[in-house]
Amino acid sequence: MISVGLVTLGCPKNQVDSEIMLGLLDQAKFNIVDNLEEADVVIVNTCGFIESAKQESIDTILELSQLKDSGRLKYLVVTGCLAQRYYDELKKEIPEIDTILGTGNFDRIVEVIEEGLKGQDLGGIIRPKFEYRKDLPRIITTPGYTAYVKIAEGCNNRCSYCIIPTLRGPLKSRSIEDILEEVKELVSRGVKEIILVAQDTTVYGIERYGQPMLAALLRKLVEIDGIHWIRIMYSYPDYLTDEVIEIIAQEEKICKYLDLPIQHASDRILKLMNRPTRQKEVEALIKKIRERIPDVVLRTSLIVGFPGETEEDFQQLVDFVRRIRFDRLGVFTYSREENTPADRMKGHLPEEIKKERWNKIMAIQREIALEKNEVMIDKEVEVLVEEVYSEEEGIVIGRTQWDAPEIDNLVYVYNCHAQVGDFIMAKIVDALEYDLVGEEIK
Repeated sequence: MISVGLVTLGCPKNQVDSEIMLGLLDQAKFNIVDNLEEADVVIVNTCGFIESAKQESIDTILELSQLKDSGRLKYLVVTGCLAQRYYDELKKEIPEIDTILGTGNFDRIVEVIEEGLKGQDLGGIIRPKFEYRKDLPRIITTPGYTAYVKIAEGCNNRCSYCIIPTLRGPLKSRSIEDILEEVKELVSRGVKEIILVAQDTTVYGIERYGQPMLAALLRKLVEIDGIHWIRIMYSYPDYLTDEVIEIIAQEEKICKYLDLPIQHASDRILKLMNRPTRQKEVEALIKKIRERIPDVVLRTSLIVGFPGETEEDFQQLVDFVRRIRFDRLGVFTYSREENTPADRMKGHLPEEIKKERWNKIMAIQREIALEKNEVMIDKEVEVLVEEVYSEEEGIVIGRTQWDAPEIDNLVYVYNCHAQVGDFIMAKIVDALEYDLVGEEIK
């Protein structure tokens, strides 16, 4: 039996693609292994979004290619966004790669490996047109209590700094019925937290149904028995409707959490970025969200050092961050990506200025995060247990409904002997910049 190992780099959307490949391989009776040194075939599902992600992907490919000399590796497959973007360059520069698949045809993984091991390379890339559907087999690689559900593929936004529409193709929303069937199947396996992902979840359904349909999808999802939390990620402000805000406010199952990437606060920079919303519109939207959902936690993503960003533009962003006081915030320094409009703009900034601005925003956010966490002291919160830190001492680590996996706060709960996947109640007794400490309420 052929043993296959898979490495996933990048975002949760890429992780779902990997889970489909694993499902297809398992269905075809390949032996899936975690230890890559035991694999006959290794697949690297790459990210090609920004420079640091590209470098990580290349480093991983080069490192794994060494297993051909030191391990049992016979066949190295590269797929994902980097493969879609740099097919010719990868073939030329890294001869250790045996075959390459893109984002539009990774579902051919079984055939490509089977024929590749016989000496025939059936790899290649095509225009991104892959459509996810419920009948594709899938091996969940997240902990068994949580799963990502991709509700759409591709993107119709044309942000000047972003290469994703080229790598993933235009927006292709799944049908509501297809998503519901998949979620029911996941819940039957014991999944308690459903995390909705897409390049832009708020625009879900617009090309299929003629209007955004996230609210309609949410109304159907909350009816499914067994779901404890529904989390919405990547909800850009442009199509965040009053209906979506209302259902989040009303429905207990939907986490009071919104990931709202705004990128900047200077209208001049937002225009250069080709983002449709402006500072006043974003501020009004946030005010509306907080009024309607008082306990909401807002996460955002920002880009500093965009071409032409002046001190005045940056100061507008600083003032906005201080005024809005986001609960969670991530900052990226602008990454120059070829074949994007931003790459051709004038006024690219030195890396030291970008880093300086990044540091300033993060320092402000650290203060805000600590102050917001200190407000949580003495409050009682529900925690999803993700790790038993010390069974002997009764310490577990988990998340609240206000925290997404991998990127947000953790809660360290003492005097607790719950198991991974349990929901418990805890009283918060201490606060750190990005984490909380609590004790279980018996």
